[in-house]
Amino acid sequence: MKIANWILAFSVFSGIALAQGAQAPADRILANPRFKAAQEYVEKDHDRIVREIVQINEIEAPPYKETRRARAFMAMLREHGLTNVEMDSEGNVMGLRKGTGNGALLAVAAHLDTVFPEGTDVKVKRENTRLLAPGIGDNSRSLAVLLAMIRAFNSANIQTASDILFIGNVGEEGQGDLRGMKYLFHEGPYKDRIRTFISMDGSGGGDVITTGALGSKRYKATFTGPGGHSYGAFGLVNPAYALAKAMNKISAMNVPQRPRTTFNVGVIGGGTSVNSIPFESWMEVDMRSESNLELDETVATFSRLLNEAVNEENRERSTAQGRIELDLKLIGDRPSGATPLNSSLVQAAGGVVRAFGMTPIYSIGSTDSNIPISMGIPAITIDSGGRGGRSHALDEWIDVEKTSSVRGIALGMAIVLAAAGAQ
Repeated sequence: MKIANWILAFSVFSGIALAQGAQAPADRILANPRFKAAQEYVEKDHDRIVREIVQINEIEAPPYKETRRARAFMAMLREHGLTNVEMDSEGNVMGLRKGTGNGALLAVAAHLDTVFPEGTDVKVKRENTRLLAPGIGDNSRSLAVLLAMIRAFNSANIQTASDILFIGNVGEEGQGDLRGMKYLFHEGPYKDRIRTFISMDGSGGGDVITTGALGSKRYKATFTGPGGHSYGAFGLVNPAYALAKAMNKISAMNVPQRPRTTFNVGVIGGGTSVNSIPFESWMEVDMRSESNLELDETVATFSRLLNEAVNEENRERSTAQGRIELDLKLIGDRPSGATPLNSSLVQAAGGVVRAFGMTPIYSIGSTDSNIPISMGIPAITIDSGGRGGRSHALDEWIDVEKTSSVRGIALGMAIVLAAAGAQ
């Protein structure tokens, strides 16, 4: 991947001096008695954290139906003493932990929604230190960790220069198309006020910092025609054939390996019966790239190939009852970009990772950070600690073994404090 390789090369050849400059603040945070008190609080509080992971997960939050979980999380934020606790018009819930007023506003978010449809069994099963349930790691653990952070900061009487806006947001997963973040940054009550952003998403060892935003565009391509009886109207243009031609052309698209660019036909549908020429056939297509330019070029090629397929079907079969028409609808749009490695936010996060004895790995992904990154607002995505696997599967799991779980939460706390200017 071009951006990933650039980041890696920059970190190897140019990042040593930058890292040295960022290391002292991270070391100071870890050595601060108040931070140590916060760590100790998390360790004592761990059983409650696990209970809250389960509690949050067992409230369904399917795409576009996150309200029940959002209201429960909003009540939790209020119970934790935050001010200005509210739900915005898109369904994001948030509350403010006041700083001293000497720093710019930092937002820390974890998404409320899951990929699983309404009716999915989200009851948590426990096997020793493993919790198993759809959405448990993506993203119930992160939501509970945000609450644990607030409690730990309050217990240790930690002050920050910046106000911290804690957010449970909607619409991060595929169908949601980052609608929560789009509203937060473009229309919500904090638009133009957030100067730094951290997204917490998934579980992991804490060494991976997502600084690159993987852009994507998703389309629903619908082919329509006159339809008819499979025997009586044989010879008329057929939307299914136009769809098949288009899919064949798409499969042969030439896209660059660097910057990494991909495409996929994920869902197809249409037709009424086996003995009917369909009046409609459709497909949903996902295209992604590390480069906005390459993504736009791929979309242009995709559109051209679809129109070629329509024209070919109209030439090859009868249009006496009507022609094949194409309706191309954008159903997903995530911008790309990157937070520079030498930004103060990335340097602060990398310094914390090194202070915990690891080497930071800078990666690219499609996360809530895509929106602020595309607007030039420094943003990163980090994990919530612990271990996990099978994300987006019915047997998704996390391991809440205390030592690694607490360590991961402490690392996340330190990154937030470094970004917020811990006093």
